[in-house]
Amino acid sequence: MQYKTMESPFLHRQSTRERVNDSAFSRFLLLGFSNRPQLETPLFIVILIVYFLSFLGNGMIILLSQMDTCLHTPMYFFLSNPSFMDLCLTTCTVPQMLANLKERDKTITYGGCVTQLLIALGLVVMECVLLAVMAYDRSIAVCCPLHYLAIMHLHLCLQRVLTAWLTGFRNSVLQTALTMTLPLCGRNQVDHLFCEVPVMLKLACANTSINEPELFMVSVFFLMVPLSLILVSYGHITQAVLKLKLAQGRRKAFGTYGSHLMVVVIFFGTLISMYLQPPSSYSQNMNKSNVLFYTLVTPQLNPIIYTLGNKEVKGALRRLLRATADLRGN
Repeated sequence: MQYKTMESPFLHRQSTRERVNDSAFSRFLLLGFSNRPQLETPLFIVILIVYFLSFLGNGMIILLSQMDTCLHTPMYFFLSNPSFMDLCLTTCTVPQMLANLKERDKTITYGGCVTQLLIALGLVVMECVLLAVMAYDRSIAVCCPLHYLAIMHLHLCLQRVLTAWLTGFRNSVLQTALTMTLPLCGRNQVDHLFCEVPVMLKLACANTSINEPELFMVSVFFLMVPLSLILVSYGHITQAVLKLKLAQGRRKAFGTYGSHLMVVVIFFGTLISMYLQPPSSYSQNMNKSNVLFYTLVTPQLNPIIYTLGNKEVKGALRRLLRATADLRGN
């Protein structure tokens, strides 16, 4: 015998109210470090200083790469792109962090949250791809110096950078659409510094058994494949450096490329800890620390390690300052 289930009027009114609340939902509350208010003022000062230095360093790299003809090479063409991405990433996320640390109103609009998801996720994927391209570029420069300019010609450089940009934003549009179409049922408290896909999935009141494995597989592809290519490239560089006869040359090369590899480890390590685990097992405090690393520390390290310790960049900076002083003198 079959029984016909009757829907409770109370349940009907409740689900209708949730749908109304969800459809009228226009703002998110970014909790950030509100559970530890004693940290907010020191963090505000530190983040503001690091953001300013990062903006200054990356902006200088872009400026020098464009203005100085001695830096019109594939290496600095590739370097100027991550610098621009770091500027965009920090500008997309850090002002919101600073506002939330300083003001009582810690909200962000629905449109602002979507924008953060689109830009941050797209730029992170692009930088993963570009770091792999840059490692390949350095391996060609070290292993095949006589054929470097023939292999890394302008058309190939443009093609690889364009591929990175298109890949990043295509993935970010897809992930943002899959995440923000999930019903939230009035949940608007985001226990994070800004909007990110794993954190937003935790707000959903629907089944995310499809979203979580899909996010995991995409993360594995865009994190582990570039990281594997980077390690292979640096393996070739290590073999070439070990063949150098002068011990001083080997030490200098290992110092340079070891610092490059440190940036890669920090950047990929923080992202792997964020995205290659199920959202249910996240430690929110650890994730907030990871976010501060890849949105502030890594963009700050890039100018210092990749270029500001480089003779060509120092020479370009001196020429720019000399030209500026000459203009003021005239």
